[in-house]
Amino acid sequence: MILLSTVTWNSAWSQNSNLAKKDSVTPIDATDVLRRIFKKEPKTEMTPKKSSFAILPTLSYNPSFGFIIGAKLTGGAQFGDPRNTNYSVFALDGMYTSKGIVSVQVKHNVFVPGNRWNWQGQWQVARYGLQDYGLGTGGRNMYISKGFALNQYSTENSDSSFPITYGYIRIVEKGYKNVARNIYVGGGVRFDIFSNIDDKKQKNALNTPHERYSLRHGFDPTNYQSNGLIVAFQYNSREHPVRSYGGIYADADFQFDQQWMGSTKNAIRLEYDFRKYWSLSKKNPENVIALWHWAVYKLSGDLPYLELPSTACDPYGRSGRAYTFSRFKGPAYAYFETEWRFPITRNKLISGVCFLNFQTASDDMNKKVFQAWEPGGGIGLRILFQKQSRTNLCIDLAKGRYGANGLFFGLGEAF
Repeated sequence: MILLSTVTWNSAWSQNSNLAKKDSVTPIDATDVLRRIFKKEPKTEMTPKKSSFAILPTLSYNPSFGFIIGAKLTGGAQFGDPRNTNYSVFALDGMYTSKGIVSVQVKHNVFVPGNRWNWQGQWQVARYGLQDYGLGTGGRNMYISKGFALNQYSTENSDSSFPITYGYIRIVEKGYKNVARNIYVGGGVRFDIFSNIDDKKQKNALNTPHERYSLRHGFDPTNYQSNGLIVAFQYNSREHPVRSYGGIYADADFQFDQQWMGSTKNAIRLEYDFRKYWSLSKKNPENVIALWHWAVYKLSGDLPYLELPSTACDPYGRSGRAYTFSRFKGPAYAYFETEWRFPITRNKLISGVCFLNFQTASDDMNKKVFQAWEPGGGIGLRILFQKQSRTNLCIDLAKGRYGANGLFFGLGEAF
């Protein structure tokens, strides 16, 4: 069950150089519909320095974690001239369950005037939980999922899953300096601290995937950290960060986990995120083909089990629609998705998507990344909340392998 409400304030969306595309048809959003219902006069022309926010309350259930209530808040602001400054985006989400799972998370992607600097960050404090299925894709992951999933959690647990709860603190901050047109270089820090890890089936003397991996690689199964320095590169020609009609976004960083920073082990990993958008229509520029590839590869050292890249652990938690959070994971992980976005109503209030995704992961033994693939796909509806910031309510019905299926909700496009 999902409940929805919105709070919006006017905002001007930014243009990235000459890539901005404008509709030849005037769009109608949810605010316009409400004004018509309540016979309110339309507001005058939007001013470029006001902000925009939308909120999505959620309600679901999982046997291991109880009844789940939460909310997601997204917003944006223009901090410079729209002709040379990208739109800045913020997100806040929180959740609480009847069995003590709680999480508060803040994210930001800020551009200062003239795009001289781009600041990206994620802060999270949580007592979190997941259903674990072990490492790798294919073979040992052929466990049947049970229950219809709502967002990250299934409404029924599989007998072959391993529930884990843990304390979690994440602090990620990266700064990028603009060095040429659309090109940024920078760095930052990342702290991922896991504590009081409760591997629930291990209490019943079962040898769980988390315990086996941790002992094999020299980690205490109850507490560990992954903290390090980041060196980063970014190319960004997207004409809008929330719902782009064209351009490329490419971000790559190396993270060097360091024991002197509190990391349990030294390690080096490469993470990159590539997105490309093609508009198919001048009349309806939001008719778009979008491509996404996100991957993380451990290059040396050892990563803790819960730090391994996995389904829906991308920076915005939107990968792998069809599967639950952390369904597939491994020391090397790659994700591919393509999506067709198209208007349904002439006034642009309602649009649709069709999407197809694939993910692959190695294990810590013999299975290599790209050796086995797990597909997912589905269809979705989009309701335009705030046309100036292009914020949509996303409702996606997705299906994968091993009985995986569910409804996935979000604010703003998945990528």
